[in-house]
Amino acid sequence: MSPRRPVKPVALWIVQGLLAALFLFAGGFKLATPMADLARVSPLPAGFLKFIGVCEVLGALGLVLPGLFRVRRGLTPLAAAGLVVIMLGAVVVTVITQNVPSAAVPLIVGALATLVAVSRRPLPARTA
Repeated sequence: MSPRRPVKPVALWIVQGLLAALFLFAGGFKLATPMADLARVSPLPAGFLKFIGVCEVLGALGLVLPGLFRVRRGLTPLAAAGLVVIMLGAVVVTVITQNVPSAAVPLIVGALATLVAVSRRPLPARTA
């Protein structure tokens, strides 16, 4: 009997696509916004926000491109895990600078990225 993954592949692809679109938009926005404007809207340094933007764009690409091209599929759970780390930071910063209910969105996005990271991890090798 073969081991089954808990999430159906189509649903997982939908989640990955939505997360990729979200992170492409968020990261692209951070990269396209001038540093002076970023410094006004966030307590974090503008250079750090640019770095986060690069990480978000690369993470978004890592969510979908390995599966689409069927090359290095092991990068997808790594990209998702990196985005989970970013979302954990976003939850902490949101709680500190705003309020707890505002942290619900990054928490949910982080949970979805965790689902992708766990569901796309390589299956253990079977021994005879």
